[in-house]
Amino acid sequence: MRASHQAIVLADAGRDARALAWEVLRRVEETDAFADVLLGHRLESSRLERRDQGFATQLVYGTLAWRGYLDCAIASFAGRPADSLEPAVRTLLELALFQILQLERVPAYAAVNSAVDLAKSHRGGRATGLVNAVLRRAAREGVAGVALPPRDDLPAHLAARWSHPRWLVERWLAELGEEETEALLRANNAPAPTVLRVNRRLASRDDCLAALRAEGNEVEASEAAPDAIRFEGGGATALPQFRSGTVSLQSEASQLVTLLLDPRPGESLLDACAGSGGKALQAAELQDDRGRIVAVDLHRHALARLRDETGRLGLASIAAVRADATHLPLRAEVRFDRVLLDAPCSGLGTLRQHPEIRWRRRPQDVAASGRLQRGLLAAALERVRPGGVLVYAVCTTMRAENEEVVADVLQGRADVLRQDARDVLSGAAATFVDGAGALRTQPHRRGLDGFYAVRLLRR
Repeated sequence: MRASHQAIVLADAGRDARALAWEVLRRVEETDAFADVLLGHRLESSRLERRDQGFATQLVYGTLAWRGYLDCAIASFAGRPADSLEPAVRTLLELALFQILQLERVPAYAAVNSAVDLAKSHRGGRATGLVNAVLRRAAREGVAGVALPPRDDLPAHLAARWSHPRWLVERWLAELGEEETEALLRANNAPAPTVLRVNRRLASRDDCLAALRAEGNEVEASEAAPDAIRFEGGGATALPQFRSGTVSLQSEASQLVTLLLDPRPGESLLDACAGSGGKALQAAELQDDRGRIVAVDLHRHALARLRDETGRLGLASIAAVRADATHLPLRAEVRFDRVLLDAPCSGLGTLRQHPEIRWRRRPQDVAASGRLQRGLLAAALERVRPGGVLVYAVCTTMRAENEEVVADVLQGRADVLRQDARDVLSGAAATFVDGAGALRTQPHRRGLDGFYAVRLLRR
């Protein structure tokens, strides 16, 4: 039986980074919620200093990313499988082992002592002895004591060493080869950068960089996207530039997708699966708010965030519509100059931002996404006016959701042409275009999330 939210709130979690991290990790495990949402809400209500908030964030994301490896460590040091333990105790051991085995700057004794103290607060302290014994052995033996599968069984070895499910490692080995797969696995465990998008209606990137630096922030211009700034540390939404609408949060790869769409002032645009609308908002800024954008999504909470963001950014050209993208509440003859289909997908290109996804996805999920994407793409193409443009995009590295979807839908269609993304993207952005003319980014290739996007022209 799953514990209620209230049952796992710790008394000192508002003041202690490790206690807060344990609370969030348990909620992620027990509710299947996303870590970034839970962590953001919890940090807002905590009394942690900014440095401790950063530490709590590192603990949550790192523990989730390295969970597979940490479970190998539990089996090695406890002499029993990790999944034989009570979930809360397993999570506490993973949290402490992440600090002992992966964070060089954290003293082992600090990780051990804090975990033992937390164990005492759980169910009368029944697991305190186990937690103490496992972690003290881990502190003595370190990474040398973690038993991994031999490299002779390459998928099992890489899955354990780099903390990914075996089926996913096998799929990437078949598609990418050994060297590139290992590089991708390693990159997926690195923390994702915080990226700001500068609202070019209000400021240039250079002016925004200067203002942020003058306020003591560590920032640098992105080499990938012309409006992107990499921001070190947390609390980006508390920046005066965020409150004024001068910057928004959006990854570099996501920004490149909107640039591939290349919206122009005065044009009509359909964002068929808008989510919370990051790309629709960017498109409105690129149009100088002089266009007509219909942002469609099925989820009320996503559209509510989009409406909040249009207010913060002062945009009037976006209409948020709750609907199924395959059955739009529009007359059949309504067509758009530009259509963006950022299709629902497995999300396996965003494992740095959402490390929990790797443990939730199954092979059948990828196949199901591909079937959904084919239907969405076929429907979206019917909303493109003759001479108009559609961009199909997904935040995944799976071929079954990328080029295979596009090839299947375009088969036998002489009215749709693929356009080389280099015809639209320039400078550094053009270097992310592959040999087939598609935009393709990868975490192990210059540190961007894994996205695929192709630009289609309707004759």
